[in-house]
Amino acid sequence: MSRCSLGYVLSIIAGDYPVEEFTVKNAASRKASLLIHPLTPEDAAVMSAMRAMVAPLKGKLQGIAAREPFNGIMEGVSPPEGVTFQPDTVGGISGLWCKPSDTRSRGAILHLHGGWFNWGSAQAYRNLVGHIAARAGAEAFVPDYRLAPEHPFPAAVHDIQACYRGLVERHTERIAISGDSAGGDLALVLLTVLSDSDSVAPVAAAVLSPVTDLALTGPSFETRAEADPYFTRSQVEGLVRAYLGDADPKNPLASPLYGNLAGLPPISIHVGEDEMLLDDSRRYFERAIAAGVDARLDVWEGVPHGFVGSVGKLAAAAKALDAVGEFLAQQLAAETAGAAD
Repeated sequence: MSRCSLGYVLSIIAGDYPVEEFTVKNAASRKASLLIHPLTPEDAAVMSAMRAMVAPLKGKLQGIAAREPFNGIMEGVSPPEGVTFQPDTVGGISGLWCKPSDTRSRGAILHLHGGWFNWGSAQAYRNLVGHIAARAGAEAFVPDYRLAPEHPFPAAVHDIQACYRGLVERHTERIAISGDSAGGDLALVLLTVLSDSDSVAPVAAAVLSPVTDLALTGPSFETRAEADPYFTRSQVEGLVRAYLGDADPKNPLASPLYGNLAGLPPISIHVGEDEMLLDDSRRYFERAIAAGVDARLDVWEGVPHGFVGSVGKLAAAAKALDAVGEFLAQQLAAETAGAAD
């Protein structure tokens, strides 16, 4: 059964899906695709000051009351140079285009914003996504998918599928998917569902600190509990419960870690070492490598969840965004380059 078919999606929602072992069979490929980035002394000083500032707020953002402060934090990301923003509706889903002045690709990026499925908006994320678009030399659309708890799972999945179909209907030549945190979860879910499509399949995915396991079984929820400056397990459990309702957290449309990863296009993952979601990235990467996917994992030492939002303050943020932009630019241009050869 094609993974883009309605039957596949309905079978997943109904709970008719396999549970596979997470075994890495190709250690050499894993080592070649795993990069560890040391924390610089300059970034260490920035992180020390940041930790002291946010310590009183750890675990405090909860429920829909947290939307305004969370969105305010994301609005504070430094504006990218040479990027304009344009409202639009794609596939019936409203959102925002981030358009760099130096556009080098006829493809497009579909970026799915973070916020634990409960918070976030295209407007709040425009600056962060603008940095990605500028570095990739491609326009990026950020949809305002429906949020929990008003619209629980699988409403967000349906919205991002509709938005992707809207890009295809506009004859977008090549589409890459990106996402951060909960948006990284949705990006990887969408990649799995669409990768067997007979129409325009995604060329790649780049995800930043993605959520991949809503069962919250990653060891780093314990091993990084103290190091993570933002989140607590109880806080995350409440946000996930608001999104899932009674749905199985191991449903692959909710948790891409449990999906069929065979045949997926190239995937780039960036994660901070000091975040409870570290093992969500590690384990997804290991499963992707085991499935034969061209995957790369970049682990940034000493920085927390969402560290790329500190672009202009942390050197690691700029370097990670540079790497994401380069990866997306290469993938969006791959077919064109091949035709030229």
